[in-house]
Amino acid sequence: MTMVVNDLRFTVQRSARRRTMQITVERGGDLVLSAPPQVDEAQLRAFVQEKRFWIYTKLAEKERLQRRVPHKEFVGGEGFLYLGRSHRLKLVDEQDAPLKLAGGRFCLRRDALPSAREHFIRWYSNHARTWLSNRVADYQSRMEVKPAGVKVQDLGYRWGSCGKGDWLYFHWKAILLPARVAEYVVVHEIAHLHEPHHTPAFWLRVERAMPDYAQRKAWLAEHGIDVEGI
Repeated sequence: MTMVVNDLRFTVQRSARRRTMQITVERGGDLVLSAPPQVDEAQLRAFVQEKRFWIYTKLAEKERLQRRVPHKEFVGGEGFLYLGRSHRLKLVDEQDAPLKLAGGRFCLRRDALPSAREHFIRWYSNHARTWLSNRVADYQSRMEVKPAGVKVQDLGYRWGSCGKGDWLYFHWKAILLPARVAEYVVVHEIAHLHEPHHTPAFWLRVERAMPDYAQRKAWLAEHGIDVEGI
């Protein structure tokens, strides 16, 4: 049988040998919900609602792996994200830095075009380090932690991680997210300084610091894939 919950369609498989419910995201993106025979539809739907953020995240990961990632061409008028807003690119002949954000536009010096991607990553990384460090400073006292510091680098598919020695790591692409969503990434990683795993205690700490975290988390799960960077 099939079951639809919001915009998610599941193939329901029941087995007398199964003791618990489980959701599997198949290679092609199909969703399979496995359950013991005695579990009714209301319980199945409640389980899906509980796991919906995880499902969206897994679907987004599979879509990202399967699709061809568009690459920036660094032509005039092309849009580049910064804290959720798209800024058009303007090519200029002269300015004191290879890349600047001025007057609502990214201005790239023409002689810097051959290494445009590196200039953008450097610009994003520098601004991410400052912005994210400020957000960490905003939250560390109320969350009763003192991180060793903030490092910004390419983390692959992860937005952030909590490393040894209480260092907080963030992907430079986090600065492309809307500010309220990037702030959620910060709070999420700070909470890991207390709780290394996603236990109920972990989510309680996140909620205490950010009561509306669920909405921000949902946005990241559903739309984070659209933030391709460069």
